[in-house]
Amino acid sequence: MDVRRSSILFATAFGAAALWAIGPGATPAGAQPAGGACQLQGVANISPPLSSTAQSFAYNFTGALGTGTMGSCQSNIAGAPTTGTASAGIQLPETVTLTCGGSTTTGTVLYQEPIPQGSGSCGSSTTAGVSLTTWGDGKHTVVSYNTTGALAAVVLQGTVVASMTLTLVASSVPAGCTAPATYTISSDEPAFAAGEGALAPLTFSPTTQDQNCVTLGVSSASINGVVGIGSAQ
Repeated sequence: MDVRRSSILFATAFGAAALWAIGPGATPAGAQPAGGACQLQGVANISPPLSSTAQSFAYNFTGALGTGTMGSCQSNIAGAPTTGTASAGIQLPETVTLTCGGSTTTGTVLYQEPIPQGSGSCGSSTTAGVSLTTWGDGKHTVVSYNTTGALAAVVLQGTVVASMTLTLVASSVPAGCTAPATYTISSDEPAFAAGEGALAPLTFSPTTQDQNCVTLGVSSASINGVVGIGSAQ
């Protein structure tokens, strides 16, 4: 399998990880009158690397929204954010209350986002997970998603959900202290309410030319495309 072909196939495996939400041109289930569009540029990391043999895998993703040739995100919703970042499966620093030797204080520790899971090869695959968008205004949108596809045919569908629950990374807690076991981030961006549908056609390419799925599996891929969300109102 050559690099060009494998870059197309990554859209099958990881289209979901990048989910963003606003899209006038997008057509998630019933999303026409209210929505927008935003260009995404990011990187997905895959473990174990994708190869020509089908297997289970996990991945994480980070990306920027409102960048590239398209510029700021476009929307027909008044007050919708124009930039943001998207992630899935990474660790985030959060400031919480720590209990240390019988007293309490505030401190920053790490919490793990749910890690997306997939199954397949460079030829075809399916994935599922939950992504977090942090907008430029500090608000958040959480999307539960699934992807399925083969070669260049990719279907990414998702729904805005109320929240994401992260789990504590115990090694990040200072010695002698304890921290809350979980941390919840709510979908609080008013432009994109829970229940709205999401859709994202994306293009993926190996970050290095030697990742051809035959002699070397693909462990990382660059991501570009347009993602969207909308509601039928």
